[in-house]
Amino acid sequence: MSTSKDANKSLQEERDRLISEIKRLESELGEAEAQSIVNRHIKLLHNYNESKDAAQALIGKLAVATGTTVRELHRKYGLSSED
Repeated sequence: MSTSKDANKSLQEERDRLISEIKRLESELGEAEAQSIVNRHIKLLHNYNESKDAAQALIGKLAVATGTTVRELHRKYGLSSED
């Protein structure tokens, strides 16, 4: 029975420590910083998607010009068809 109480106390102390750490990090970063990070990631994803779309358009034109398929070009150049 004592072991169970000790384990429970240890878990409670760890929970309290983690909550304190979360609060410290939240106050350190602040809401503005979090929003800035989100906005930066959105911009980076937008740039990535535009680049990917342009690359896929070029691969499509290359497929037409060489009389092959996009799938065959992906395989030839080791490109993933997933994403």
